[in-house]
Amino acid sequence: MTITIGRSEIGDGHPVYVIGEIGLNHNGSVELAKNLIEVAAEAGAQAVKFQKRTPDISTPEHMKSTPRDTPWGTMTYLEYRRRVEFDRDQYIEIGDYATLCGLDWFASPWDEPAVAFLEDLAVPAHKVASASVTDLGMLRALAATGKPVILSTGMSTLEQIDAAVSVFDPTHLVLLHATSTYPLPAGEANLRTIRTLGQRYPALPIGYSGHEPGLEISFAAVALGACVVERHITLDRAMWGSDHSASLEPSDFAQLVAGIRTVEEALGDGIKRVFPGEQAPMAKLRRVLV
Repeated sequence: MTITIGRSEIGDGHPVYVIGEIGLNHNGSVELAKNLIEVAAEAGAQAVKFQKRTPDISTPEHMKSTPRDTPWGTMTYLEYRRRVEFDRDQYIEIGDYATLCGLDWFASPWDEPAVAFLEDLAVPAHKVASASVTDLGMLRALAATGKPVILSTGMSTLEQIDAAVSVFDPTHLVLLHATSTYPLPAGEANLRTIRTLGQRYPALPIGYSGHEPGLEISFAAVALGACVVERHITLDRAMWGSDHSASLEPSDFAQLVAGIRTVEEALGDGIKRVFPGEQAPMAKLRRVLV
């Protein structure tokens, strides 16, 4: 199955679709968001992704009044969520900038009004965060858009994933294997799940959303068949914010994209043949010719 997002085809036989996950790493700053868009574009990614919340709805009730230390002082968790949320005009500005940089842009809505918000901005696709896999009401709202949907599967059982997948038209759905540990230790990556998901949902493209500090696990995911790779990006892992420490800095993200292209080339087509570069060693080294 091949799915189209923007100018890219996603699925077997097509280049890996690389998403720079900006999320909330913009810390509420449009200029920082633009800087991160530039990082993704210069690295050769195909898309950037944000997160869109309606804070009063999407913030868990038990978290709303929890104190949070921020660069703007101590505030409640709900106040913090409002502080870092972009409004419509800001999203138009950063969305237009991403388009000018040659990137698709979309976001993970965390509630049903956020779906309507993003639809009003004509995003080419939607992303379901792992935390929202069980929010069937929001999933139905996403399915009703008719847009391609990329669904992360972290902190979910196969039964929960089955229920989520059943909501969507399979011709519009991509699954991403993910483990929602930040940062991700190698022992929890469980990359063979990429094959498990491929076998369970053979009609769906399967990708990988990673939160590990390095690059090797993402390269291995591509070798195991991931056709999408999503990684968080930041200007500096030491910046304030919950996701920066599990993100890639600009040089690392550029190495990620370059390495993915090398892995893709190295995978080949699986047909055993004698390559031109082997002719000279064969003539020199093989004693018995058949």
